[in-house]
Amino acid sequence: MAPALRRAAAPDAEAAAEVWLRSYDAALPTVRRAHSDDEVRAFFRHVVIPERETWVAEAESREGDGGIVGVMVLSESESEFEAQSKSESESESESESEARTEGAVGAGHVDQLYLAPAWRGRGLGDRFLSLAKERFPAGLELWTFQINTPAHRFYERHGFTVAERTDGSGNEEREPDVRYVWLPRSR
Repeated sequence: MAPALRRAAAPDAEAAAEVWLRSYDAALPTVRRAHSDDEVRAFFRHVVIPERETWVAEAESREGDGGIVGVMVLSESESEFEAQSKSESESESESESEARTEGAVGAGHVDQLYLAPAWRGRGLGDRFLSLAKERFPAGLELWTFQINTPAHRFYERHGFTVAERTDGSGNEEREPDVRYVWLPRSR
């Protein structure tokens, strides 16, 4: 049975942080983490779960692979991308605007998307991105490290395009990164 996607709650903080830690270490073994395991756990407990739009994937437990197996954190975009998306959406007619997914405002940002290593390649990331696109139909943006080529292929397969590359001086890890943007197809 496919894992259920649901909003995270306070009791999920520890398991969501563990998914993040395992996934980061497996996918990015050469990238220095900016925070210790305990700092990551505290961040999930005090910030990510209570203050952010956090979603988890919960699998039924069988043979030890159940529980929280994925985590995605979304937010409203605050970059130039949002202004671009807003100006494009302002040209819509009222009926087009009303037809948008209820509750979505502006463009969104995928702050985090991490899967337990055993759950990669099983469609879970696809489901998380579909949910993100439903939540923010005006568009999405995200950052990933340049060294993470599997993530590049994944996001490009889902219609994201490269918008910017940096030397990493703006992130805590000081690792070169790339910003991806997804805009819905014009009607």
